[in-house]
Amino acid sequence: MINIPHVLLAAGTSKRMGQPKQLLRWANKSLIQFQVETILPSTEKLYVILGAYAALIQPLLKNYEVELIQFYQWEKGMGNSLAYGIQQILNSNPTIEGILISLIDQPLVTSSHYLNMRATFEKGNNQIIASESDSGWSGVPVLFDAYYFDELQKLSGEEGAKLILKKNKANSISINAGNTLIDMDTPEVYRKLFKEFSPQS
Repeated sequence: MINIPHVLLAAGTSKRMGQPKQLLRWANKSLIQFQVETILPSTEKLYVILGAYAALIQPLLKNYEVELIQFYQWEKGMGNSLAYGIQQILNSNPTIEGILISLIDQPLVTSSHYLNMRATFEKGNNQIIASESDSGWSGVPVLFDAYYFDELQKLSGEEGAKLILKKNKANSISINAGNTLIDMDTPEVYRKLFKEFSPQS
């Protein structure tokens, strides 16, 4: 199996939400627990990057097979959080062949989509496997070949991996993700998605 760990970005402050997204209720558990349970069947290694609210989140993940990376300068933005996370991963696992990046606030993305992204990837071709929405735009979740690690480690501010995706469209392949790429940024969107899509048991 190709050595491509999964990185879940969960370091932000959730300013627009007004409360920690990571702790929102989803499928009778916290959103971050739901996301971890969705991702784990699709990967051999999951890293979770924490920043704001790390002390509240860590206890929720103690029973999961995940590796936590704490970024203490999370206020600098998502780009810095991702760059730091990748630096730490490469320090401990320098032979990885790519990285799959997803966001805490996309709870509709499925394990099967992540597996589809992995099945599409071919190492050695400098590929980027992006997710495409029904409306036609491509972005995260996104899988980067190791070729892009240098660029990823230079990200800063609020600009995330989409910047690199835009610059390298010629090497990118988009996998349709239907209507699952909605970002849950505000209380209104959260309530709407929870009512329509949150699994209940």
